[in-house]
Formats: sequence, structure tokens, C-alpha cells
Amino acid sequence: MALSALTLAALVAVPLALVTALSPLLERAVAPLAVTLQVTPVVAIAPLVVIWSGLDHPERAITTLAAVAAFFPIFSGALTGLKSADPDLERLFDLYGAGRVQRLVRLRLPASVPFLAEGLKVAAGLSVIGAVVAEFVAGSGAAQGLAWRILEAGNRLRTAEMFAALFALAALGAVLYTVLQVVERRVLALWRGRN
Repeated sequence: MALSALTLAALVAVPLALVTALSPLLERAVAPLAVTLQVTPVVAIAPLVVIWSGLDHPERAITTLAAVAAFFPIFSGALTGLKSADPDLERLFDLYGAGRVQRLVRLRLPASVPFLAEGLKVAAGLSVIGAVVAEFVAGSGAAQGLAWRILEAGNRLRTAEMFAALFALAALGAVLYTVLQVVERRVLALWRGRN
């Protein structure tokens, strides 16, 4: 569920950052909402999300809550990257009369690649944490992931099973981070090769 939550968070955060970067007014409206979403604990909103997604579908609630946890680093990284283009290049684009779309595609998107990659790596770990916390809160036994195994093993005093589940969660986070790091290196190598 962490991987699907990371994907969902990226599919929402990146387009929202693109639209927000093009409009300072929209940025002033969206940024406080994104920060509020970031600082609100997943545990606090979990009961609402469980009710809204339906008690028969705890996996929806868990994926949604994990995506909420992973959203902000992706959004923030993409938005910061889109606004980090070299000012001299911005002036050059002005000189040649580049439109907003040309400026976005040829200048701002390439400048945002390192920031977005870093945001995705941070979000990968947060999606695992979010999925675990969400399953602790929203899990009813219907969605039996690793967090549910930890709870069940704890209730039965099976510490070996708890450590196995914890090790699996740590390995999942490490694998996600490593995969994203490899993708980041390759994308940055291609991107730097173009410049």
C-alpha cells in the first residue's frame, strides 16, 4: 500500500505544484493548505478517512492516509524546483519572448528535477510510515498488512514476529529509497547530458 500511496501522492502533488508555480495568487492560496495538511497528524484524521472511505474498505483509508503523509515533500520539492530556475536564464527567455508554456517546459521543469527527486525520496519513507500508522488506526483486521502483524504479535507477546515485521518494514523503506536514488541518478545524468 505504501507504493500505491506514493504514486497517488505524486499524481496529485506534481500537477498541483505545476499549476501553483504558474500563479502567485494560487500559490498564496494553496501553500497554507498544504502546510496544514502536513502538520496535521495522520492519527488525528484517520477516523474521518475510515468513515468516508467506508468501513468495508479499510485498504482505501490506509492508502489515502499514507498518500496524505507523502504528499507534502513531493509538492514542496516540485514547487521549490519550479521556482529555482536561474534568473539569468529567466531574463534570456524574456529577451527571446518565450511564452509561459515554453518557459515551463524548457526551463522550469528541468530545473525542478533534482528537487522533485529529493522530495520523492523523502516521501517514500513517509508513505511507509503513513501506511503503518494508518493501519494501526484504521485497521480492523480486514486489511492485514505488516502493521496488523505487529499489533497481533504484540497482543500475543510474540516478539520474534514483531521484529520480523519491523525488519520487513525497514527493508521496504530502504528498497523504495534505493530504487528512487538509482532513478534519480539516471534521470539527473540524462538531464545534465542535455544541458
